[in-house]
Amino acid sequence: MGRPRVFREPEALDAAMRVFWDKGYEGASLDDLTQAMKINRSSLYSTFKNKENLFRLVLERYSGGPMAYLFQALEQPTLRAVVETLLRSTVRFLSDASHPRGCLSLQGGLTCGSGSEAVKQAMIDWRNGGLAQLQRRVQRAQEEGDLARNIRPKDFARYIAILLNGLSVQAANGATAAELNRAVELALRAMPV
Repeated sequence: MGRPRVFREPEALDAAMRVFWDKGYEGASLDDLTQAMKINRSSLYSTFKNKENLFRLVLERYSGGPMAYLFQALEQPTLRAVVETLLRSTVRFLSDASHPRGCLSLQGGLTCGSGSEAVKQAMIDWRNGGLAQLQRRVQRAQEEGDLARNIRPKDFARYIAILLNGLSVQAANGATAAELNRAVELALRAMPV
């Protein structure tokens, strides 16, 4: 019979999330992860299997935790409210000093070496999943007469994703909340909804 676990998995995943968020998948060493998670390597392997599986679990936790606001924004009654909520919530999220700058979904695995294609693909799939949800919401808005027929929902959803990604990159580059909010104001003025 093995020794009982002396750590709480949710807290360990949160600690791993911060490391991946700050250093990216490849930049996060096992020493970085075990030190932040306050566990040893054998506990990491017995509980989380390997670094790649740990990253996938972190991504799930990120989706349901820090990024939950994205999915909640899709429930707004109008497309304009969806877009405004997405943009303004993203600025609040990116301006939160309690976590690393930028967004784990971009910084965690945007570029990976030849041994990490599965992680890179997992990130692509995760981002494309979010884009598909947004596209479905935009399609619904168009069917409800909330978006002009001459605008393709797929293109509009990609446009919004580009704005969100751009905010994240700018935040990682050091843009302040005020600067990001001014960019959001410009985007909202130019919005076709």
